[in-house]
Amino acid sequence: MNISHPALLKLLQLVSPALPVGAYAYSQGQEYAVEAAWVTSIDALEKWLSGIMHCGLGRLELPALQRCYQAWQHGDHPQLRYWNDLIFANRETHELLLEDQQLGLALARLLKALQIPGAELTFPSGPSFISMFALAGQQWQIPLTALSYGFTWSWLENQIAVATKTIPVGQTRAQCLLLKLAECIPDVVAGAQLVPDDELGASLPGLALASAQHEQQYSRLFRS
Repeated sequence: MNISHPALLKLLQLVSPALPVGAYAYSQGQEYAVEAAWVTSIDALEKWLSGIMHCGLGRLELPALQRCYQAWQHGDHPQLRYWNDLIFANRETHELLLEDQQLGLALARLLKALQIPGAELTFPSGPSFISMFALAGQQWQIPLTALSYGFTWSWLENQIAVATKTIPVGQTRAQCLLLKLAECIPDVVAGAQLVPDDELGASLPGLALASAQHEQQYSRLFRS
């Protein structure tokens, strides 16, 4: 996987926790999983995150990222809107859908401010975060595989940060788990590249239940 120094720096900017899109405000159901005692240890957290990464990101987010990237490359706006709608259709709760929409709008505003061509494109239900992430990667000439690595790393790092505030697991053990799960990223990305169009999608009942229950959770730190 070759990546130029300018593209690498752009990728680091795109996956930085400092990117002003508010991703840190979402736990994607993990907060309820902790509240319900589904995830109470570092081992349980590893299983929770590994399952989502392989069966969620590897089946939906990453394959969709690849298709959106290619649609931006070819200026194929109908295809781009199709995959954008399919991403939203796979959000199994109101919270998960709203999270994707809000992150997508925030990234679109940032890309417009950075004068990235294409950021002004309209979508019937608004841009998904994945669509805008793909646009940034394509315009900044970040290779697709590197972009997929960065997307997965960013998601994983945020989930580990959530765990340090909710379980808690402690900073050192959290970093050990981050490095351990990061070793799975190449396999997840490679598998995602093989998913055919008609098999793209994910249903994670545990995550959906956690997210739905989180919508009514009495006390919470995160928005999902």
